[in-house]
Amino acid sequence: MKQQKYYNFLQKQILLMIGLSLIPGIVYVFFGWAFNILIPALLWYISLIFISLYGIAVYRYFSNNKMNEEQLSRWYKHLTVFMYLIFSSWAVIFILNIQYTEYNLHYIAIFTELGAAVVASALLVSDKKLFMSILWTLMLPLVIYFSLLGTWFGYVLSVFSLIFLGVLLYAAYNTNHLIRTNYYQAQHDMLTGLYNRRYFMEYMEPLHQRLLEKNKISYMLLIDLDHFKMINDSLGHEIGDKLLIAVAKRLAAYSKDKYILARLGGDEFILVSDELDKTKETQEEAHNFALRLLDEIRRPYSIETHHLHISASIGLHELENFSLDSSNFIKEVDIAMYEAKSKGRDGVIVFNKDLSERVERHLEIEQRLHQTLNGNRLKVYYQPQFDRDSKIVGCEALVRWFDDDLGELSPDEFIPIAENTGLILELGSYVLYETFKVLHGWNEEGHYLQNFAINISIRQLLYEPFIEEVEVLMKYYFSKEDLSQKIIFEITEHVFSQDMDKVVKTMKRLQKLGIIFSIDDFGTGYSSLSYLQELPIGEVKIDKAFIAGLGSNGNSEKMIGTIISIAKNFNLKIVSEGVEEASQFEALQAYDCDIFQGFYFDEALPKEAFEQKYFTT
Repeated sequence: MKQQKYYNFLQKQILLMIGLSLIPGIVYVFFGWAFNILIPALLWYISLIFISLYGIAVYRYFSNNKMNEEQLSRWYKHLTVFMYLIFSSWAVIFILNIQYTEYNLHYIAIFTELGAAVVASALLVSDKKLFMSILWTLMLPLVIYFSLLGTWFGYVLSVFSLIFLGVLLYAAYNTNHLIRTNYYQAQHDMLTGLYNRRYFMEYMEPLHQRLLEKNKISYMLLIDLDHFKMINDSLGHEIGDKLLIAVAKRLAAYSKDKYILARLGGDEFILVSDELDKTKETQEEAHNFALRLLDEIRRPYSIETHHLHISASIGLHELENFSLDSSNFIKEVDIAMYEAKSKGRDGVIVFNKDLSERVERHLEIEQRLHQTLNGNRLKVYYQPQFDRDSKIVGCEALVRWFDDDLGELSPDEFIPIAENTGLILELGSYVLYETFKVLHGWNEEGHYLQNFAINISIRQLLYEPFIEEVEVLMKYYFSKEDLSQKIIFEITEHVFSQDMDKVVKTMKRLQKLGIIFSIDDFGTGYSSLSYLQELPIGEVKIDKAFIAGLGSNGNSEKMIGTIISIAKNFNLKIVSEGVEEASQFEALQAYDCDIFQGFYFDEALPKEAFEQKYFTT
């Protein structure tokens, strides 16, 4: 129970014990004066005053200082000394007054000793070591005194005193056990035995004060196990729980005496160091500690008959003038941890100002994207596609966003945010509706394009109502005659990392509606010949990174040749995007590409500009 809030209860007993000692102690001074034994009583009371002053110093030191574990341990030793002294003083006054039978002071001494024992069992109940030793200190003189009377009732009283001591010990012990059990359950995680989130948040309050007062820093590490859900789903929660326990033991063993360790919940663990000097060496040590912790987590686990391997993503945050409000310090280290996940997992990312600003911008984009979608302020642009003779044969629909405050936002910036937040479903529906409406209008006006490409998110493909949405739009905007026109849904190779059975079923159902699929950025992701054979693909788009390397990078040329060879073997159309120079166009013609797209021909244009440039005769 080494926690400052736990010691609050013991601290409060200091003043109470001083009051319960000094006030009744005056009575003994009065008796000493009345019965001519003033000197011993006065000396005893003076010693009691010095003990009380010592207690006040112990009390004030606790109130005025936010202490770490080591300081709390030293303070507790002083508290223990004070409690032993002040209760022992009552044993002393008992021994001094028990001999004055002619004044009947022995009766008052006996009652005082019994009262002190009851007080000790009540006020010190939270500390087993204290109340057990002090109760014996108070009651043993009584037992000895009654036994020395040499009478039958003396022996009976001696036995009764032992029974009374046993009752006090039993009641205090059980109350202490209940307190400790409730405290443990309130402050610890039931599965791993580590501290829980509640304890951690309480611990951060005095740490925050110490860092401010001493101008120190601390380091916090947030650990999230990678792909833990997969283990839970595949092997069951019982194996998952045992793995968490094993990880917790490793973390506890490795961080012992260096960091406070807690389990926030699920597969998230958090560590925070004591206060440190802000130096380059401490920064490096914290980072190296996180890397070594990763190595510990990576070591194989043997759980029942399973040999498991797991990694973790760690966010590292330097705490200085941090705010306790709304647990912002956890949010910040959480940002770093999720950045580690986005970088491929199994790594350590340090929270810094640049990361914070990037996250704040992401949050602002997310909020504005909500507003933009509701206000229909996104625009769809159309980039023309050309055949080998530089004749326009189609276009690709590309979404654009111009914000009044943020300016022009690149799709590379806001599309991933839309993907991560689920807004891509709403965004995708908007683009789908706009493009179908525009294509229908062009067909009505006699401006016929062979190919019309639309980018589709994997989230849309896995979203069950998406097929129905496409079917409704197809029936509304296109006749059977129009279906000879190729409506192409472009998907990235990341689709291959998803639930393939569901993806294939969705694509085949959409294919029956007249949709053709194209793999965008082909060659940069999860390409596999088996996927090409399994998925209903009609064309592939060579990534512009390979196009940019034509003429200067032999590997790019080899890659393009390989991609085209594969595509031709599967009877797939080949689209080259990112064509920016005549030399690139000529080289791709030689490679026997089918369709070309890029700034060499034209950039993406608004609907009106596209119509004026390509449909005006």
